[in-house]
Amino acid sequence: MSDQPYQGPYQGGPYEGYDPYQQQHQQQAGRQSWPGYDHQHAQQPEPGYDPQLTQQWQGQTWDTQTHASVQTPAPQPQTYDGQYQHQQQHAAAPRPQPQPAPAAAPAPEAVPESEPDYGPATLAGNARITDAQRARLEGRSPIIEPGMQPALLTALLGLLLAAAAPVASYALLAPLVVLQGVTAAGWFRLNGMWPARQGIALAFLGGLTADAAVLAAGRDHAPAAILGPLGVWVLLALALQLRSHASPDERMYGLMATVVSSALSVLATGYLGADAHAVSVGAAAVAVAILARALPLPTPASVVVSLLAAAGAGIAVGGMTGLGAKGALLGAAAGVCALVGHRVASYDYPSRFVHFTAGVALPLSAAAPVVWVLGRALG
Repeated sequence: MSDQPYQGPYQGGPYEGYDPYQQQHQQQAGRQSWPGYDHQHAQQPEPGYDPQLTQQWQGQTWDTQTHASVQTPAPQPQTYDGQYQHQQQHAAAPRPQPQPAPAAAPAPEAVPESEPDYGPATLAGNARITDAQRARLEGRSPIIEPGMQPALLTALLGLLLAAAAPVASYALLAPLVVLQGVTAAGWFRLNGMWPARQGIALAFLGGLTADAAVLAAGRDHAPAAILGPLGVWVLLALALQLRSHASPDERMYGLMATVVSSALSVLATGYLGADAHAVSVGAAAVAVAILARALPLPTPASVVVSLLAAAGAGIAVGGMTGLGAKGALLGAAAGVCALVGHRVASYDYPSRFVHFTAGVALPLSAAAPVVWVLGRALG
């Protein structure tokens, strides 16, 4: 291309007599004979030549044998200079060799729609999945019993209550406070509310208040000393939930959990207000019943064995304390309440923490009102 119009085919060769740089600057005239330029390659591109890599010097434009004279507009000097520099850099740089196309990745195998979303490998390898979620995904029963270790702890706590009751009220206070604290924490965790420090602290404080009221008023005034704090703590739980900014459903759920936890902690004070001999019979019956329930037996047979063991413990301890045959009735009633508490602690895929809190405390806490009432009636 040049600043002069094209005048026809060249004479004496492809480029003989053609001097498109005569009217240009001396610096532009020196670029005509840049090293490495091959006239033959200008007409016949080498193998592997990619016309997309260049913008000018196409063979159709400079073929003087097949095309007639054409007139092309003269480009601007700065435009031609930029194109010339681009051609010089392209001629000096090595031409890229074509790279083989990468092998296509194998298509993933189609998963049938009928397969479950969670397989055994997922269940075994996911460290964040809880015991309840694993049991639910595997289709197991929502009833998971605490087992022998929580039963041993329940039996130990029950025997401490049975042994401390005849000694003194203050001796009974130490295992009773432990029972009330574990009851408050276990009930909240059983309902899936954790951490719930305010609710647990409120329920535990209610139990301590009831203990102090019974010790101050004496066993003769135990009903008023227990029911009074229970009513006050229900009002406190209601006021606490009214100040919450949670949704109405969450507030109702928290209110019920707080009220029940406080009620169980306060009613556990019944061991402190009941007759000492009745406490010994009832606590011993609960301990034996829970140990029998943890034995590897079918559920119906285990329940029957537990009730018989509780009645037998009532007779044995009642004979030592002066209750006699009445101890069998008290022991059997305490055993029924203990089995109810054990069943509640086993419900809805409980975790190991629930087993070692609610599973330990609920059998004894559930039996406390019966021991209190029947003890006063039979004594």
